[in-house]
Amino acid sequence: MEKWRATTNLRRSLKSILNRQLKFRYLNEKRSCQSSFNLIRDCKSLGQVNAIQHRCFSSASTLVQRNPSFSTLNSDDISYFKGLLGEKSVIQDEDRLETVNTDWMHKYKGSSKLLLLPRSTEEVAQILRYCNSRCLAVVPQGGNTGLVGGSVPVFDEVIVNVSSMTNIISFDKVSGILVCEAGCILENLISFLDNQGFIMPLDLGAKGSCQIGGNVSTNAGGLRLVRYGSLHGNVLGLEAVLANGDVLDMLGTLRKDNTGYDLKHLFIGSEGSLGIVTKVSILTPPKLSSVNIAFLACNDYSSCQKLLMEAKRKLGEILSAFEFLDTEAMNLVLHQLDGVRNPLPASMHNFYILIETTGSDESYNREKLEAFLLSSMEGGLISDGVLAQDINQASSFWRIREGVPEALMKAGAVYKYDLSLPVEKMYDLVDDMRIRLGDLATVVGYGHLGDGNLHLNVSAPEYDDKILEQIEPYVYEWTSKHRGSISAEHGLGLMKANKIYYSKSTETVQTMASIKKLLDPNGILNPYKVLPHSLNS
Repeated sequence: MEKWRATTNLRRSLKSILNRQLKFRYLNEKRSCQSSFNLIRDCKSLGQVNAIQHRCFSSASTLVQRNPSFSTLNSDDISYFKGLLGEKSVIQDEDRLETVNTDWMHKYKGSSKLLLLPRSTEEVAQILRYCNSRCLAVVPQGGNTGLVGGSVPVFDEVIVNVSSMTNIISFDKVSGILVCEAGCILENLISFLDNQGFIMPLDLGAKGSCQIGGNVSTNAGGLRLVRYGSLHGNVLGLEAVLANGDVLDMLGTLRKDNTGYDLKHLFIGSEGSLGIVTKVSILTPPKLSSVNIAFLACNDYSSCQKLLMEAKRKLGEILSAFEFLDTEAMNLVLHQLDGVRNPLPASMHNFYILIETTGSDESYNREKLEAFLLSSMEGGLISDGVLAQDINQASSFWRIREGVPEALMKAGAVYKYDLSLPVEKMYDLVDDMRIRLGDLATVVGYGHLGDGNLHLNVSAPEYDDKILEQIEPYVYEWTSKHRGSISAEHGLGLMKANKIYYSKSTETVQTMASIKKLLDPNGILNPYKVLPHSLNS
């Protein structure tokens, strides 16, 4: 692996060094983070069965009262569901319920006594029609990889998990339009498309477990949003089941359809609070053969910003990812994850940048990237760096960036905040939090610099209310003051439902509540989530 440094001699010879770099084709290899979900630290179980107060260490203490209008499950309900779905799809086993009642971080825990596994849209419709008539609250669930308590019960809601709905309905190679059911695991779709010569416009660290229905319902962002945009732009249509069992067929495959209100956008990002997404139509880009990945070091955050601006100008249409992590994040990954090596072992740096470029012309793309790296080093924006020479090195670079959440979980207690902020202000919050917390905890900053998404994490040996009091509401107030969003891509769930006013006006929230009331008048779909609790009952 050739390495280049910001010295006068190496600057002069950089061009020849880069020209000797081996070119590689990135074949969308699997970088599953399934191990992330098998290595989670056994944190304290925070939810108490049938408790009036739902205690969440990731957000300030909140009293959540069970809605008294909701019915309680009885034997007649169980008999109905068994008659509809068959006994194997009606789960009451305590061990399986323990898993689906608990989020992957072990911070949120409900007390549901029933898991339903429908296999078709019609079964979902019949489940919701019955639950609505009985006023039984429901939690839609996919891969259960969320971080804000949105995919698990708060109390005893019935869990409707769509993981059995895994059919790929159609794929058009001419248009690149994929139609599939909501339970398809993202990584399986990536593999399917790879064989067809296409890629998913969405890529997440949790792709080995998350499902496309959940991705759409939370408007998941991911690693390549800077290139392909959000799901609001890539999802062409969807099918959703309303609380009363009505099926909305919006499963269009047209790039252009300007006939009235585009209702699908209500369900993208609504976290299952307006309906359960059962099918998705998504536009997928062709797979391009020329992919390069560079792992770079910068001395300060100002250099990171300038590097991003230069990358947008000089790499332009081939830029497909621009990720950053600070030295605290890098240190955690190196110490907590087995087999991870520092690509720049000579010394630790303040900031690290991962850049991916994707194009169709290897020679043109190589020249463009080399010119960018050369000018960036000559301009002092990069202090060290390495360019992947083969698929294994590319995978190892991505492993560092995607491994940060796993490393944080293994290190102990973690308070996670997913924020959108102006790029020039993003790291100011990290610095402020370090001053504010002092020696109480370690503050870690990383995320999607290319689209202004900061993952602010506070790591400590154990959960402590003193730490939480220093974090909240300060982090939300700071974000609101700088006109940011308190949820960039994770959603609001239970954790941030009462915090929505930091990002949305009263009038906007009231309009959201009116839409919820219209589509789900009994409020049975994912209650206590997304909207403030005062508007959720």
